[in-house]
Amino acid sequence: MKVLVLNCGSSSIKYKLFDMDQKEVIAQGGIEKIGLEGSFLKFTLPSGEKVVLEKDIPEHTVGVEFILDTLVSPEYGAIKSLDEINAVGHRMVHGGEKFSKSVLLTQEVLDAFEACNDLAPLHNPANLKGVNAISATLPDVPQIGVFDTAFHQTMPEYAYLYAVPFELYKKYGIRRYGFHGTSHRYVSQRVCEFLGVKPEGLKIITCHIGNGASIAAVKDGKCVDTSMGLTPLEGLMMGTRCGDIDAGAVTFIMDKEGLDTAGVSDLLNKKSGVAGLRNGASDMRDLEAAVAAGDKEAIMVDKMYNYRIKKYIGAYAAAMGGVDVIVFTGGVGENQFTCRAAVCDGLEFLGVKMDFEKNKVKGQELIVSTPDSRVKVVVIPTDEELMIASDTIAILEN
Repeated sequence: MKVLVLNCGSSSIKYKLFDMDQKEVIAQGGIEKIGLEGSFLKFTLPSGEKVVLEKDIPEHTVGVEFILDTLVSPEYGAIKSLDEINAVGHRMVHGGEKFSKSVLLTQEVLDAFEACNDLAPLHNPANLKGVNAISATLPDVPQIGVFDTAFHQTMPEYAYLYAVPFELYKKYGIRRYGFHGTSHRYVSQRVCEFLGVKPEGLKIITCHIGNGASIAAVKDGKCVDTSMGLTPLEGLMMGTRCGDIDAGAVTFIMDKEGLDTAGVSDLLNKKSGVAGLRNGASDMRDLEAAVAAGDKEAIMVDKMYNYRIKKYIGAYAAAMGGVDVIVFTGGVGENQFTCRAAVCDGLEFLGVKMDFEKNKVKGQELIVSTPDSRVKVVVIPTDEELMIASDTIAILEN
């Protein structure tokens, strides 16, 4: 069975085509700059060669059609006919409180998802465009929605509510929802498989660290807290997002800089974090290189970044009454051993003992703590697309 996974952003579409019988990726790539000058499709051939095809892509339907045409093209095709695609799984960003699991996308479901647009005005409409594009081009193919927020729906009330008038929650759904849920779910399950243990009785802290970053506390296989909130802005310091900040500081900045809500949102989401402290440079690889070169400003920013991660690990260990496993994933979590080392330095009181030679691994599944470490520290590369494809198959088979 072949499953196409789509992740539609406001100006991009990422895709992977899986042969689920073999559990392998047979095509992958993405479109960028939709609706902008210089739009293109970039994909990887089985040989590893990367191909870039430029084309005017004014909106998502054209983009999806371009991807489908390429999948069956004589030169670059991975399949002979679109009839080979048995289902399409979609990354859906914000399901609010309506969705606690992946579902078949019926019109009723899509209407409920669209009602959450206020909570994710950039992401949800883009996700819907992808669904509508598939409906237009492959009308008989079943589509499955996998929600970023679903995994976090097991949080207790005391963890997800904000201390603002309760009426705001009842009227507008103001609460913590969390994001990266598909990644946190995948790595929390995969680490148990990797270690040969069951999730029941385990306390796991999953650290999805990348340009966007979040941490989740997972107890008995269920999320009990997570660092992102109503939006992906809260929590850790990120590439361009500020993370936790005093709301009083926000209103102070608005007054001093004459910013409206759109202006302050742009400041905190796109011009803060690592980028805000480094003149717009948000790439963590560049930061790592600057730290290695002894750049004092870079060292300070790096310490801020790692400190936030360490603080959340400590908080979630306290919230769960301990921790058995700490998982690192995401672009930084998987590949930057200096980040993992800095975060875990000083966590010996929790029972963490790092093997600093093993920790130099990049992008591989590996235990990077010592054999006698009470807490296992594990690197698990995330695979959200495989999780989406697996959910799609599970729903169709049921």
